[in-house]
Amino acid sequence: MQSRCHVVPWGMNLEECYRVLELPQGASLAQVKSAYRRLARRYHPDVNPSDRTAHEKFILLHQAYEKLVRVLPTLRVSPIKSEAQSPPPLSAFEIKLKHASYRQLREFLKYRCYQRAISLVEGLASRLPQDAEVRQWQAVTYQCWARQLIRDRQPQAAREYLHRALKADPDNRTLWQEAEKDFRTLDRLYGKGV
Repeated sequence: MQSRCHVVPWGMNLEECYRVLELPQGASLAQVKSAYRRLARRYHPDVNPSDRTAHEKFILLHQAYEKLVRVLPTLRVSPIKSEAQSPPPLSAFEIKLKHASYRQLREFLKYRCYQRAISLVEGLASRLPQDAEVRQWQAVTYQCWARQLIRDRQPQAAREYLHRALKADPDNRTLWQEAEKDFRTLDRLYGKGV
């Protein structure tokens, strides 16, 4: 009997493994684990029982993950690991900008000005890409807009913004739980194909 997947587990090179996990080459072990969890949820056979491509993608994800988990610890020997991973501190101007933007973002969300909120938070995220709070605000804004799109009967756009939310803040478990509820709502209202 032939395998459903055409890739041999250890046949992928590291570059291919990173690409399968949607990561830049040289990503850390923590980033690999986070990406694997995020993508495995999306392509798990239990979530997509009738989608053969999702099943094959899940197998590829697992193979890439296994290889990177096995190989990365032998490649990385850096005594200054924690310093390299911590983002540089924000300047006084950036702190002021961040606080002012947060106040404005709250107003936009309060009055459901989602397009303005998205523009604001995307601009802030491009200015402060390493700031975890800004990524969280971005994810929440995308999710709020996705929920509005569900109410407006725009399921494809809603799915897109839910995926953007999860990509913006992939380690946020509460966000994952809420997004899964939203995906179930979409499936219930519009079916999985949409």
